[in-house]
Amino acid sequence: MTQNTDNTQLLEALRSGDANAFERIYLQMGEQLLHYVHSRIQNRAVSEEIIQEIFISLWMRRHDLSIRTALEPYLFSAAKHKILSHIRSEKVRRRYAEHFALFVAQHHANMTADLLDVADLEAVIEERIATLPPKCQQAFRMSRFAHKSIAEIAEEMDISARTVENYITKALKYLREALSRGQWTFVLIGLFLSCF
Repeated sequence: MTQNTDNTQLLEALRSGDANAFERIYLQMGEQLLHYVHSRIQNRAVSEEIIQEIFISLWMRRHDLSIRTALEPYLFSAAKHKILSHIRSEKVRRRYAEHFALFVAQHHANMTADLLDVADLEAVIEERIATLPPKCQQAFRMSRFAHKSIAEIAEEMDISARTVENYITKALKYLREALSRGQWTFVLIGLFLSCF
C-alpha cells in the first residue's frame, strides 16, 4: 500500500470520526509540521500552540473536511496560514507596543514639563495682572479667581455691567499679548484666558 493510499484511507477514517486515524495522522505528521513551523517562527512554545490549533481544527472539522489534495499538503498549507497570521499579529502587537511606549514616554515628559509650566505661568500671570489699573485688576480677579458673574462684580464695585465687561476684556487682551511672547502652549491658557 502506498503512502498516498494510506493517507486517503486515514482521511476517510478521520471523516467518519475514527480517533485512531486521527492519532495516526498526528504521529505521522505532527513532528514534521512542528519542525516546519518552528523553522519559521523560532519560538518553540508558539510553534507547539500552532500545531495544536491545526490538529484541534482538523478534529473539530473532521466531518466537513473538503481536502482535494493529499492530507500532507493540506496540513502544511494550514501551517503556512497560521505562520503568516502569527507574523502579522506579532507585527501589529509590536507596532502598538512601540506606539504605546512612545506615548507613555512623551506623556510623562509633557506632564513633568507642564507641572513646571503651570507654576511659572501662575507667577507670570500674577506679575502681569499687577501692572493693570487697580479697578481693572479688581474686576479681573473677581471674575477669574472668585468666579463671580458680571452682574455680581458690577454690584460690588458699584459700576455698570458694561464697564465690568470692558475691564475684563482689557485684562484678557493684555494678558494674551503678554503671554503670547512666551512658550505657554498648553490648554490652561485657553481656558483661563477665554471670554466671559
